[in-house]
Amino acid sequence: MYVQPTIRTDTRSGQYIPDIARSGHLDALVALERIGTRLRFARNQLIYAEGDGGGCWYKVVAGTVRIGKLLADGRRHIAEFCFVGDSFGLGDGAERMMSAEAVGDVVVLRYSRQATERLVDDNPTLARHLRDLALRSLASAQRQMLLLGRMTACERVASFLLELAERCAAGDAIEVPMSRSDIADHLGLTIETVCRVLSDMKRRGLVVIHPHAIEVLDRDALEAIADE
Repeated sequence: MYVQPTIRTDTRSGQYIPDIARSGHLDALVALERIGTRLRFARNQLIYAEGDGGGCWYKVVAGTVRIGKLLADGRRHIAEFCFVGDSFGLGDGAERMMSAEAVGDVVVLRYSRQATERLVDDNPTLARHLRDLALRSLASAQRQMLLLGRMTACERVASFLLELAERCAAGDAIEVPMSRSDIADHLGLTIETVCRVLSDMKRRGLVVIHPHAIEVLDRDALEAIADE
């Protein structure tokens, strides 16, 4: 499952600061922040399209971003959702393999790849930090392959809810900013199947479903389903 890195919040800016600051290397983080450009996107607005140049990468400051691809048969595949503190577009080459869209209102920091590489040349600590981000993205892709290749519909939905719960620090109430259609396209299911599985979990007393959140009542049962 996904393990979110320890983060803290700058009380003046409200911006999330990762472990690199806690370990005494705030100068590296500050240097990175100085080359970033803050951008805002509205709900469903395109951040970049498949085939665009990959000359920059991004970090989510507020909101949720979906990374996906439109398949040849018209279906949509959502590879991952990026939340506050997550980075995306870092591992792309000269051309984007997927698109990035805002799920709701989103604020991101955009970093030039060239400026980042110049900064990394003079800062080994930052180089290690960016390497860790790339490895985390690779681990996420591997989890997604397992999810789609080996799990049943119930196992996929349970695993997804548990992953959201791990990212959420608000107890058993899980914020679900994405639509059921987004979830279905992420899990390789139909929207009807996602709704049916969630309804069955609600009927069994495992969750309570709210308009934009899901409250987990029996985490042990969800973990048992995900591990079947």
